[in-house]
Amino acid sequence: MLVAATAAATAAPSAGQVPEPESWLGFPLGADRRLADWEEISSWYDALGSASPRVSVDTVGTSTRGRPFLVVTITSAENQSRLPRLQEIQQQLADPRRISSGARRDALLSEARGVVLLTHGIHSTEVGSAQAAVRIAHRLAASDDPAVRRILDELVVVQIPSLNPDGTQWVTDWYERFVGTPFEAAPLPWLYHYYTGHDNNRDWYAFTQIETRLAVEHGHDAWRPHVVHDVHQMSGDGARLFLPPYVDPWEPNVDPALVASVNRLGMEVAAALTREGREGVVVNAIYDAWSPARAYSHYRGGARILGESASAELATPVRMPEGPRPGGRGYDATAPSWNHPAPWSGGRWGLPEIVDQMEATAIALLESVARDRRTWVETSVEIAERAVAGWSGRPDAWVIPATSGNLANRTGLTYLLRALTLGGVEIRRTSSPVTIDGERVPPGSWVIALRQPYGSFAHALMQRQSYPDLREYPGGPPRRPYDVTAHTLPLLTGVYARAVDRLPDVPLGAAIAPPQIAFPDPRAVFGDSVPRIGYHKSHAEPMEGGWTRWLFDSMGLPYDTLSNADLRAGELRDRVDVLLLQSQSAASILDGIAPGTLPAAWTGGVGEAGQRAIRDFVRQGGRVVAIEESTEFVSDLFDLRVRNVVERLPERDFFVPGSILGLEFEPTRFVEGLPDRDVAWFWTSSRAFEVTDPSVRVLARYATNGLLESGWALGERAIAGRPALVEARIGRGSVVLFGYQPNYRAQSVTGWRHLLRALDPRRSTLPPV
Repeated sequence: MLVAATAAATAAPSAGQVPEPESWLGFPLGADRRLADWEEISSWYDALGSASPRVSVDTVGTSTRGRPFLVVTITSAENQSRLPRLQEIQQQLADPRRISSGARRDALLSEARGVVLLTHGIHSTEVGSAQAAVRIAHRLAASDDPAVRRILDELVVVQIPSLNPDGTQWVTDWYERFVGTPFEAAPLPWLYHYYTGHDNNRDWYAFTQIETRLAVEHGHDAWRPHVVHDVHQMSGDGARLFLPPYVDPWEPNVDPALVASVNRLGMEVAAALTREGREGVVVNAIYDAWSPARAYSHYRGGARILGESASAELATPVRMPEGPRPGGRGYDATAPSWNHPAPWSGGRWGLPEIVDQMEATAIALLESVARDRRTWVETSVEIAERAVAGWSGRPDAWVIPATSGNLANRTGLTYLLRALTLGGVEIRRTSSPVTIDGERVPPGSWVIALRQPYGSFAHALMQRQSYPDLREYPGGPPRRPYDVTAHTLPLLTGVYARAVDRLPDVPLGAAIAPPQIAFPDPRAVFGDSVPRIGYHKSHAEPMEGGWTRWLFDSMGLPYDTLSNADLRAGELRDRVDVLLLQSQSAASILDGIAPGTLPAAWTGGVGEAGQRAIRDFVRQGGRVVAIEESTEFVSDLFDLRVRNVVERLPERDFFVPGSILGLEFEPTRFVEGLPDRDVAWFWTSSRAFEVTDPSVRVLARYATNGLLESGWALGERAIAGRPALVEARIGRGSVVLFGYQPNYRAQSVTGWRHLLRALDPRRSTLPPV
């Protein structure tokens, strides 16, 4: 039953109190070919917070490149006056162990407000999202509409106007620079997040980026939202808007009530928009809910409602003719169906339509949650209660023994413990030797009981994944997952952990605080002679390259960033000892961005001059480390007889879409101090080699037995026992080729050891020249 709001009706501020976005910016928000940049947006929010009693604006930190990171709280003036009390209620309800009685529970449920977190602008080329944030905030701050007043009375709306302020500024600056020229809406020639690019919304369990941590600490964890509306854009050639339900599979540690709540709310919002006459709304298509890397709230009783609006060309409108258009997984863009009842008929589509649709979607969602506030609050509490009581059919706890191997692996151990504790998981240490599940556990071992509010988050990251074998039709090709299929932290970090069915009552210390990652010390890795590393950063830098820069910067490893022009200039031996080529196709390295796509300063690749320079560099004693796609460039450049054995296999015969595989090292000096068996991250850009060149030495192979460690693999026998990491002598120098990704989204910590060893010429297994 909906409990009547206790908050008093909120009087709307006068028009003069609330800054109008159009007056502030000097143009209508959401107009064609006009974008508000982050400086303008953040200054408007500051003015809004000063003017409106409904709004508080907090700068909670700064972005990677030093821009203000805002968290905005919008609710009735009466609710604003007691925000600390409402926040404390949320914290109590999120942990049933803090509630002393049923009567206390009922009292808190009645007093609590619903909390909705709106997140915008994480993918900066999806330009409508941050613009729509301003429109939504202004409407909630200024409108006297009864529906808005009910939202404000029933809910606390927490808004993050941009999860990537740097990218919001960069993309706007870049777009406005070329409006009205042949390069209008041209792509940004660098990653729109300094380190991660588009991958910045794959960081919701590793917490490597400052923006992720600020959003978690000051948005998710500060308020424990019941609903999170994540405002995005998708490709522009199909439906106009995606909303949940998601397609299968769901990650199995998400509470079934949360799954049902996501389905219900997504359908309610889709129905409301369709009733308004909006075309092209699709549900149960395209996106799944498998990876916790994109769904932090799903393990905290919060329904993540992803909204994906169709894109234009940044802020430049497009026109789509009527007729057949491609759809996507689970729907036909031009045919009506149960999950896409009113296809878009085509025509004009631009920023005005995108921003209007985003605003309408957010308001419909807020109205729905406000109407049923008590149910949303109570559902979240019930999920937490089930988590504390424990789920049937899963272990009682995970134990990380304080063995010599785990203690020596400081990087992997601190990474894993930090990820879990930043995610709210309680981890306690044994104070003396104890026996758990028949095994002696040393003192100082770490115990992760799963009967706690965020036990499902812990279990999702600790257990091995078994992704279902989904096909397009019986016996047909695989149904591609939206993203990757594995996220097992003990495997990725090299930490030994075991599940225990029954956790006895043993003395444990207080919950530990999140540790800092103990990054490898360059001096400990390389000794007194740290090699001069050159990293090739083109105008089409792959995201894996950005993640690699993050790793080097985090561990304090010096490196020289080499552009295409630097490589063409030659004389590389004067600058660097090792050249690193992250995963980038041979054509992209050689030719770069096509002429005419961008101004000439941003086009082209290393060209023939760069090829000659790299050849000379290696033959004169330099070392090249190439990863995944770039291995073809190096193999062709030096005529190595090394080929990718799975390159032409159809997906029905071989398919590994982001999984953890077993890796076995050959007995060489490269692996001194490493285990005989390790893991490798393998996805669609990875390779398995066939080597017919006697000058090439195999350093590691994909495991012959038990190849799939976690995730999904079809036809894995095609690569079992095949070379995964090789080295070759070229003149006085050498090259190393990685078939797998040693730094997958800064999560494959075991691979860092492989990469750092490959960058060390002293680790070469080849005889000296």
